[in-house]
Amino acid sequence: MKSINTLRATVVSAVLATGSAAWATDGYFPHGFGMKSKGMGGAAVAVTDNAFAGINNPAASVWAGNRADLGLDIFMPKRSAARSAPGFGGMLEGDVTSSGSAFAIPEFAYNTKIDDRRSWGVTVYGNGGMNTEFEGGNVMCMNPNNGQPYQGNLLCGQGKLGVDLMQLIIAPTFAYKLDAQHSLGVSPLVVVQQFSATGLDAFAGFSMAPSKVSNTGTDRSTGVGVRLGYLGQLSDSLKFGATYSPKIKMGKFDEYAGLFAGSGSFDIPENYALGVNVQVTPAVSVAADYSRVNYSGVLSIGNPMSNLMAGNPMGSPNGPGFGWSDVSVIKLGVQWQATPTMVLRAGYNQSTNPVKPENVTFNILAPGVIKQHYTVGGTYALSKDAEFTWAYMYAPKNTVTGPSMYNMQMGTTTITETVRMSQQSLGVQYSWKF
Repeated sequence: MKSINTLRATVVSAVLATGSAAWATDGYFPHGFGMKSKGMGGAAVAVTDNAFAGINNPAASVWAGNRADLGLDIFMPKRSAARSAPGFGGMLEGDVTSSGSAFAIPEFAYNTKIDDRRSWGVTVYGNGGMNTEFEGGNVMCMNPNNGQPYQGNLLCGQGKLGVDLMQLIIAPTFAYKLDAQHSLGVSPLVVVQQFSATGLDAFAGFSMAPSKVSNTGTDRSTGVGVRLGYLGQLSDSLKFGATYSPKIKMGKFDEYAGLFAGSGSFDIPENYALGVNVQVTPAVSVAADYSRVNYSGVLSIGNPMSNLMAGNPMGSPNGPGFGWSDVSVIKLGVQWQATPTMVLRAGYNQSTNPVKPENVTFNILAPGVIKQHYTVGGTYALSKDAEFTWAYMYAPKNTVTGPSMYNMQMGTTTITETVRMSQQSLGVQYSWKF
């Protein structure tokens, strides 16, 4: 009966997650997984007090005990973009803000011991994504064929401009204790992603498949990957963890074969992390992680915008992408057992910005420019078998400004574009032990 109930909860969580909105923090990966991690700046690789081992570190599963965690995060981003075109009488100029100010993002994790040395569990989560939706008809554009002006969106297409990328991952997890101090774990990753784009019709003339650039509905693709993990109790007060996931080869977005490099290819980038957890006093512990997301290894994400100017049409094997650089992230968190029933947390997350000024035009669609996250959180034990956790995150606004690709069309170097983003999130989680 327990396994049936677990399966039912997993399926329900998966269905909910497929309807959640996407976000962008450390590039487009969330700053953390599980509310305990989110309250500590995302630090989690060497932490064992939750069931989110399938994403944080598979090797931690065997130390987490029998528990289930069900959470909901309300994510509140602000995304905007602007273009300045001095000397053209207001042509091409605009300043727009993306609609959609709050998104509900569920997550679920379950873990149980098989015996003293083995465990299994499952994690259902959204890996990350991008979401923008800008109103159209508020920018004066110019038809390159006849030189006539017309009203369009910020990228001179018709109607609303935006993209919506969501990734759902189901991660069964298996872990094994090598001895009393060390463990290994593995999580097969079953991935479903979906994507849609609107208002990009002005780019059809730059594509190898003009009818597969924009407004073709929601397309889905699937893939299978793996995450590996190690966790060691190096001393009475020090834990060390490491986790690695190679690039996941995803099926292509056939309906957007003219938009993404490689005829609609959109793989999930290679990523890895190292972490320590230090028990400073019986009541206070400090966790620190270093993680890396290698966005440049995915053509549709890493290819620079200049590839288009070099004669590679959109959708071709070397076509333009978002031009994202690889992202390095430092996550720091502290946890304090304030009372026998209450734990308080705080954290800081610092990442490099993947968006470079020379690629700013395409990143109007994906302004993943956040560099800092400040977090707080806490857990209250409702009983010996149940607890309630909350976490709050604030990411201050970051801005990137660079030269517009419209300089080429207008024969100038003075047109610039700016993308901006800030974020907040507030999440809650209910956990029970059995």
